Order: sequence, then structure tokens, then C-alpha cells
Amino acid sequence: MQIGVAATAPFGADVLERLAGEHDVAFLLTRPDRARGRGRRVAPPPAKETAERRGIPVLQPERLDTDVSLDSDVIVAVAYGALVPTPLLERHLWLNVHPSLLPRWRGAAPVERAIIAGDDETGVTIIRLVEELDAGPIAAQRAFAIGPEDDAGAVFAHAAETAVDLLRDVLPEPSFRPQPSEGATYAHKITAEDRRIDWSRPPQELVNRVRALSPHIGARAVLDGRDVTLWRARVGDDRVQPLEVQPPGGRRMTYDEYLRCLR
Repeated sequence: MQIGVAATAPFGADVLERLAGEHDVAFLLTRPDRARGRGRRVAPPPAKETAERRGIPVLQPERLDTDVSLDSDVIVAVAYGALVPTPLLERHLWLNVHPSLLPRWRGAAPVERAIIAGDDETGVTIIRLVEELDAGPIAAQRAFAIGPEDDAGAVFAHAAETAVDLLRDVLPEPSFRPQPSEGATYAHKITAEDRRIDWSRPPQELVNRVRALSPHIGARAVLDGRDVTLWRARVGDDRVQPLEVQPPGGRRMTYDEYLRCLR
């Protein structure tokens, strides 16, 4: 069937790629190009790069309002990153792909917060998009395990695959059940403080934080008296053992390589 997709971030790009293999995607609705990276060069959102490679028309309104024409009855929103005005919510059926077991981890960073909290499972929930944040009625939901070594990248990839499986079951005419409010938790956006490694904390808690921020954000730590980005670590001998680090202005490397560079 023909659908529209609203996506911006890499997770949205992954779901778009998979959906385009099964459905006629009429358009991608995404955010405008923005300055990114250390050089602050203007670059397209990851979802736009996927759409252009797939030959999917791209819509990038500076502001999403009722003047924007969306030529599809059903729109799948996944990691879009902008509020959808009420008139547009009423004009189309919006299905939101959320990578958590709602009502747990409503909000901006559900995968990262689940790993930081030490959750041993998460999942994907397909809801109808409503004005209240991630509170819409549920069309489908499926859980999967978070492995002890899974980082956010592994969980996002599993979630994208699961999302497309669920959408295959619910499209074109989903039915909904109310989402309970009991047990709701909120996955607030990752901040600079969330990235900081405090070596006084328990080792497993710190390793969970590193896993949650890899491979897309990175934890910040002081190792051997120097600031580094810590990408991989494990618990061994009741302490954190760094495995992969990145010095400022440098490349990612194993911790052994880093120590050799220091010497």
C-alpha cells in the first residue's frame, strides 16, 4: 500500500529503508538541512539521504503547518523530531513507531534510557499519534531482550526490524487499544551531564552508560589524566576495563593502542 513517512534521525532512516522494500512510499517528510559536525557544514538529515537514494520525494518544510500538503491517508512517523499540529493529526492517520514498551520510556531517548537503567528487555510499540507525548492508543507491541553486550546501535537495529514486522501486521487498517498511564516513565533527552563518566559509581552502571551512548553519542571520561570519549568498556575484576577510546581530535582506537600512543 502507499504510505507517507515522517523521519529524520538514523533510526528513522533505517525504518524508512526497510519500509521502502515493502510499500510504495509516497514521500518522506523530514526536517530541513542543518549545520552538523565539528565543521558545522550544512548537511541533510539521515532519512533524507535514504529517501534520495531510493528515489522517494522529500518534503522539508521549515515549519510544519496546515499549508503543507501530505498526499497520503496513512503516515508513519519514526524519529521525526517535530510536533505535528492538531489539524494535520485529524486530517491523516499518523502511526508512530516508538522503540520502547510503552508506557515505559515515553520521550526523546527511550533506547538510551533503557540501557542506562539496566533494563534487560525493551521493544517496539506502534501507536496512533496524539497531542500528548507518546500517549496514543496502541496498535501493536512486541518485546525483545537487551543482551548484556548490546549497545544502543544493536538495540536500534533490532527495533527497526521489529517495527517493520509490526507495521506489516497492522497496515492498512489498524485497530487500537488504550495505552495505560500506570507505569509510565519518561526518557528525557541525553544531556552533557549524562555523558560524563563518574568513576566513583558502580562499574556495571558505568558500562551500561557507555553502551547506551555508543556508537552515536559517546561517553566522556578522564583516563590516565586525559579527556577521552569512551566508546566500549566491560566489567572485569570488579572494575571498568576500557576497550575502545577516542582522544580529542583523534580517531577511535583500542585502549591498548591508546596506551601505546601515550608512551
